[in-house]
Amino acid sequence: MKALILFDFDGTLADTAPDLAAAANLQRTKRGLEPMAYELLRPVASQGARGLLRVALGMQPDHPEFEDARTQFLADYAAKSTVHSTLFPGIPELLNDIEARGHAWGIVTNKVTYLAEPIVAHLGLAQTTAVLVCGDTVGRAKPYPDPLLHAAKEAGYTPDRCVYVGDDLRDVQAAHAAGMPAIAAGYGYLGGDEDITLWQADACADRPQELWAAIEGLLPAGTA
Repeated sequence: MKALILFDFDGTLADTAPDLAAAANLQRTKRGLEPMAYELLRPVASQGARGLLRVALGMQPDHPEFEDARTQFLADYAAKSTVHSTLFPGIPELLNDIEARGHAWGIVTNKVTYLAEPIVAHLGLAQTTAVLVCGDTVGRAKPYPDPLLHAAKEAGYTPDRCVYVGDDLRDVQAAHAAGMPAIAAGYGYLGGDEDITLWQADACADRPQELWAAIEGLLPAGTA
């Protein structure tokens, strides 16, 4: 039996930051504020509404207006989530290579289903992914192992035949808790001071083109 390669979505497979940043900036312009530089918003794209509203509006979850701002941000993002989002260069070739070698691949994201599914479909991944697990698919999202274990079970693999790739510390934590080796995607949405070597991932890839070598080195015996 071959292996199952699982990927985080935002910042790992797909560059969704432009559309997320646009939705965050829309919250600023609605309040009469100038748009914020994309470079300031991109590093928190993987943190969703909480991170983007913290940077764009200076709002923490305990702010009295946070929930209203979050609701509006999500509505604005859902309306235009596929305008500028693309797969990272090298990802289509990687996924084709994984399939050509007889392995399967899937997506495990903390993005909720109604936001994730349209983008996955827009990027042409819906028909070829072995499994899609979203932030609301199971009771607990990453860094808990539940979504990864659910993905493995749904796709018909045991955790020891899986590898997980992600661009956030939570991804590494979830993978290790699920008994899977983890690869840190260094090209993802990282803050400027983030040192991914401290995440204790089993391998790192600074570009999507380096992912296959990292994955191959972590495949269980008999699956390469």
